[in-house]
Formats: sequence, structure tokens, C-alpha cells
Amino acid sequence: MEGRTFPPGCAGQRQLTALAVLLALSAMLPEPSSAQEAGSAARGKTIFESRCVACHSLDSHRVGPALGTVFGRKAGKAPEFAYSRALRAASHVWDRDKLLAWLTNPEVVVPGQAMGYQVETAGDRLDVVTYLASFSKK
Repeated sequence: MEGRTFPPGCAGQRQLTALAVLLALSAMLPEPSSAQEAGSAARGKTIFESRCVACHSLDSHRVGPALGTVFGRKAGKAPEFAYSRALRAASHVWDRDKLLAWLTNPEVVVPGQAMGYQVETAGDRLDVVTYLASFSKK
């Protein structure tokens, strides 16, 4: 199309105009990384309640440890929970990045751990972590 001119109203001119409008509008959208980094605690609560509560609670141990105080807690150290040997030996502290990695693939974070579940999509992981972070002491 380079070097060609289109008469007003023809299909080629309309396509170029539409493309120019789309490019202008896309420049006004927020950066994807800022939207991805924020997460939604409300959506995270829904995901937690539908996928995580079979094994976890916020305030009491179940098959998995209570997660209401997970942020800032040393891995494998919630009082009165019987962790796997691998998690008892872990030395990291749970923060946003470590929880995102854990929900992506727990076995990569702590080989030999006992959690046989991962959250498939990055957006869902971020929302769950944002929800859990909302309980951390400011």
C-alpha cells in the first residue's frame, strides 16, 4: 500500500482510518504490567473460597495450614501444623513473589513438599495472593 492514495470513501481509506483510530486508542490504555501487578482481592476471595477451602482456612488448620497470617511467616512454621519434612526445612519467608511462585508450582519452590495443587492462570494466582496479602499487618 505504500505510495498509494485512496479516493475518499473507498475500502482502503476506511481501513487506514480505522487502524489510525485503534492505534490512538491503544496509546491511551494503561500499561499491562501495572494492571497485572495490582490483582483483585475481591476476585481472589472468590477463587480462594471455590478452590482453596477444601484444604485451607484463613484462621484454622485443615489438611493445609491456616493462611490468614501467611504473609511474613517463615515457611513451615505455623504453630501446631504438621508440615512435610521438606517444608519444615525451608528457610524462606512467604511474600508476594514466593507465594506467586508457590501457586505456580509448589514442587519447584520446595522440592518434596506435600501440596499436590497449583493455580493454572497467572491472573488467578495474583488475585489469590492479593487476597491473602489483605490480611497482613500493615
